[in-house]
Amino acid sequence: MPVGFLEKFGGYRRAGEGGPRCRGRCRVGGWCLWLWSMLLAGQVVAGADDEAAAWQALSEGGHVALMRHSLAPGIGDPAGFEREDCTTQRNLSAGGRAQARAIGERFRENGVEASAVHASRWCRALETARLLGLGEVVPTPALDSFFRNRGEAEERTRAVHALIRDWDGGGALVLVTHQVNITALVGGGVGSGEIIVVRPREEGLTLVGRIR
Repeated sequence: MPVGFLEKFGGYRRAGEGGPRCRGRCRVGGWCLWLWSMLLAGQVVAGADDEAAAWQALSEGGHVALMRHSLAPGIGDPAGFEREDCTTQRNLSAGGRAQARAIGERFRENGVEASAVHASRWCRALETARLLGLGEVVPTPALDSFFRNRGEAEERTRAVHALIRDWDGGGALVLVTHQVNITALVGGGVGSGEIIVVRPREEGLTLVGRIR
């Protein structure tokens, strides 16, 4: 599906911050405010339904959770980055670690069983995956960030598609990676700790929902 899918679930702006203007036909200001509030309410309901559908799909098995690592302050990686040395990297904050644990609890509350958990070899992704508490975490080069080397995007994306194709389809496949990797796979942005749920198909992926 196109990038528009993610835009659909990207939240909304309050009235007065980009919403429609009431001109001459809206002579009664209260009516305009009521109408706009109803539109916003519709978007909120759609988002809630989307998240419920995503959890349902994961609990049924045969679906993939593409998760961005939880909160790690900063952008990209510091100068002197070394993959084997966490002290040279951006790492999870205390809030990020709490976020990862809470997400793991949500998996359990929704009856989701992970058949496999893979993560980027970057420390913030590995720590996120381990804190989820969903099972053994497999460090996976295909999920490594290419933020600093965009020339690797196509190869990494192909490798993730191959990983998904080779999966046996039982339970839920959990892939903890980075914003750039998820954008390359499905388009659009994704916040720290957010999950995009997809269903594998013969060619590509079908987007099911988004979990914040």
